[in-house]
Order: sequence, then structure tokens, then C-alpha cells
Amino acid sequence: MNTRMTDPDTTGNVATRHWHTLEDGRVQCDQCPRFCRLREGQRGLCFVRQRQDNAIVLTTWGRSSGFCIDPIEKKPLNHFLPGTPVLSFGTAGCNLACKFCQNWDISKSREIDTLGAAATPDILADAARTHHCRSIAFTYNDPVIFHEYAMDVADAAHESGIYSVAVTAGYICDAPRKEFFARMDAANIDLKGFTNRFYRNICGAQLNDVLDTLMYVHHQTDTWLELTTLLIPGQNDSSDEIDAMCHWVARELGEDVPMHFSAFHPDFKMRDIPSTPTSTLTRARRIAMDNGIRYAYTGNVHDSDGGSTWCANCNSRLIERDWYKLGEWNLDVDARCVNCGSITPGRFEARPGKFGRQRIPLHLN
Repeated sequence: MNTRMTDPDTTGNVATRHWHTLEDGRVQCDQCPRFCRLREGQRGLCFVRQRQDNAIVLTTWGRSSGFCIDPIEKKPLNHFLPGTPVLSFGTAGCNLACKFCQNWDISKSREIDTLGAAATPDILADAARTHHCRSIAFTYNDPVIFHEYAMDVADAAHESGIYSVAVTAGYICDAPRKEFFARMDAANIDLKGFTNRFYRNICGAQLNDVLDTLMYVHHQTDTWLELTTLLIPGQNDSSDEIDAMCHWVARELGEDVPMHFSAFHPDFKMRDIPSTPTSTLTRARRIAMDNGIRYAYTGNVHDSDGGSTWCANCNSRLIERDWYKLGEWNLDVDARCVNCGSITPGRFEARPGKFGRQRIPLHLN
């Protein structure tokens, strides 16, 4: 079968739709709010979208930096098919410029350095089914920049009964956003901070564009949504900023959207900043709950209480987690608390998966 929306040319590139020609002859890419304006042969900041023959093409369709089977909790998604394996892959490049990037070797590399693996959408869907993965995740770098490839893979996955998962910063324009999230069953979107200063100076982006994506995904799609904030000491970890963020999430998205607060470790251009103390994550989780967020989590640390899911009604432990490994399970087949009968929002199966902490690299070519 052929589920592709697009067909690569003889060089492996595919045509894109979201661009227009300016009066000065440059072509503007309309994929994300960066709006790169390109002359012939130039690439956008993301590196993978390039002007060729007076149009914008994607240069990384069908190519990847590698494939791996991960636990779904690593994305992180705690309310979407807990305990199941997910086939994960990324490409190269990124449309943000985060100084703290934890995957900078992929997101900031040139494609010739990293894109040594290849797979068509159908091959990926077949691999997910063969390895008993319930979903395919677009991760490691941001899938909005390999928009056409990600959507083609999602279409192939759905034909095979496999879910699609996006791990993204949500920095995408309206028209491609509608196309993209129409194909995503779940998404973890980075809410990297809650000030324009942080987004502008540390990420090279704008906060409001990300908030627009969060509002759109939650209110206008069926995509299951969870949020992640990497807390960086002295940058975005003040109680006031966390409080403002959680207040906005509770007011605009609702109290049932899970929030993950993850620990930073020194990397890329921020090696002089210390790792995030566990106490900071615990404080952030408490602030979230004080704002009415019912499901707040700590990440990148061993914290069973902060990593577990608790009933919002009776406060009994529903899903015990130690890092990515599940323990105690107290949800019935309808995702109801066995103690009080309250329903926990998310996409749960009758029984949890047992994939645990495994990480299995795959070679598909």
C-alpha cells in the first residue's frame, strides 16, 4: 500500500505547501512563526526546509537520525496507554534556538552528520506492528519541521491500527497546525517558560505563538494533550513564574491537562548552570496543585510520589511509577478509581502495558 501524501523527487526532496513569494523575489516559508525569507538555495533556520526552484522543499523526507523503542512515559505521556512501547524517531534540525537543548547533537546538527537511517512511512508502520508498539512518536527533534514526513507516517500508522504521538514545542503556524494535529492522537507540548523574555532570549521564539497552539490543540482537536516544562535554575524556575503558568493552564486549558516539571542538566550553551534540585520540581508540582491542576508530575528524577498518578477525588494512588517502570495499578477497565469510582481523564486500556524501562534501538535499513 502507499499512504503517502507526498512523493520524493530523484534527490529525495518533497514539495511543501506553506510558503509564498514576496515582492522582492524571496520566498517566505509559512510553516512556523519564524517566517524565514529565502533566496534560491538558502535554508531556513530549521535547516531541513530549503528554497529550490522558487519553492520550499523538505530535504529530509524518509530519513532519520535513528529509530528506538521507548516507554511511552519517556515522551513524557502518563495518561496515554501507560506501560506500552512506542517506536520513536526524529530527523535533524529545529526551528527554535534553545540554549539549553538536551538533544542539541540532533537538533543543531547538519543533516549529513546525522541522517544515516532511512524508512518510508509503510516500513515504519510495519516495524511498529512487528515490535508490538501501540504508537509511533515523532520526537528527539521537533516534528513540525518535518511536517510532511510526520503526517505521512501518521497516515500509514493509522491504517495499521497504530497511534501517532507528537513531542513538540508547538511553534507552528495556523494552517499547518490544523493539518498536523488532525493526525496526532496524543501530544506532549513543551511550555518552556512563561515570560516573553525567556522565550526571546533563551529559545529565540515567542510565547504567545506557543499558547495559541496549546489553546488550539486542547479546544479544537481530539488530540490528548500533556505539557512539559524543563525548569532551569535562575531562568524559569521562580515561584511567581510557575504560579502564573499554572494559573493560565488551569484557566485556559482546564484542570485535567497533565503538567510535567522536568529537571535540567547542564548541556549545549548552558553548561555553567547547575542541575535542577529535586526540591524545585517538588515546589513546582505543589504550585500546580494549589492552582487546581489535578495531575502534576516531576520528571528526570527518581521521585515515586511525584511520578505517580493520584486520584483527584480521594487521593489514592492510581498508577505507581518509578522513573518509567509501573508498579501498583488501581484503575478498573473503565479508567475508574477502584477506591471511589472517579474517572481519570486520558486514553487508558483495560490493563497497563509491561514494557518498563527498556530502550531498544532498531535498524530498519
